Amino acid sequence: MDTEPQQTERDRSSRPSKSEETSDTGGREGRSRFALVSRITDWLPGGRISLTLLVCLVFLLLLNAFVVQPFQIPSGSMENGLRIGDRVLVNKLAYRFGAEPRRGDVVVFDGAGYFGSGDYIKRVVGVGGDHVVCCDREGRIEVNGRSVDESTFLYPGDTPSSVPFKVVVPDGTLFVLGDHRGDSSDSRDHLGSPGGGMIPVSVVVGRADWIVWPAPHWTRLHRPGAYARVPAAGGAHG
Repeated sequence: MDTEPQQTERDRSSRPSKSEETSDTGGREGRSRFALVSRITDWLPGGRISLTLLVCLVFLLLLNAFVVQPFQIPSGSMENGLRIGDRVLVNKLAYRFGAEPRRGDVVVFDGAGYFGSGDYIKRVVGVGGDHVVCCDREGRIEVNGRSVDESTFLYPGDTPSSVPFKVVVPDGTLFVLGDHRGDSSDSRDHLGSPGGGMIPVSVVVGRADWIVWPAPHWTRLHRPGAYARVPAAGGAHG
């Protein structure tokens, strides 16, 4: 009579507890992952150092493809703010989640079929629906009936434009100009071309947010307040 409960007790103690089973499973998975890393490092020349460099490279490629991308300034069209040889970081997520380029933003875009092959960097002066005119009685650009004082970023000695224009920006496009108006090929130069000099928002790579090189030029690029008082597009235009 006494032997049956004693056997039952021994049977219970012989089975591992649930926590022990879980711990053992986690241990096997951990050992498996460690073994996989070990096999990869054994296969790679250079071992762990090469694996670390490879992981960093993949991370940088993903960062460059989807988040930020460096661009080098090739011309003086955006002086004095951006000089030849400056490197800027372009935020590729700035317009990915419903946000649209705003007046005053410095954007990089693919100019193929619009300005020419390659990437361009310009300042957004007009967005979809805007009525952009040059110039008012004081020689300033006018957007939706409001004169814009561009003196804080315009190249010293430049006028807002030596070429008069009067355009309405179609929805989904941008009217862009360089800050160095005397040395910039921009929307003004393509008014008679297909698209009328406008850049589709869809070809915008991103917004230039930082100058990162050379070190003395390191700074964040801010949207100037000159456009803050420009009213929203709408109403009759003459």
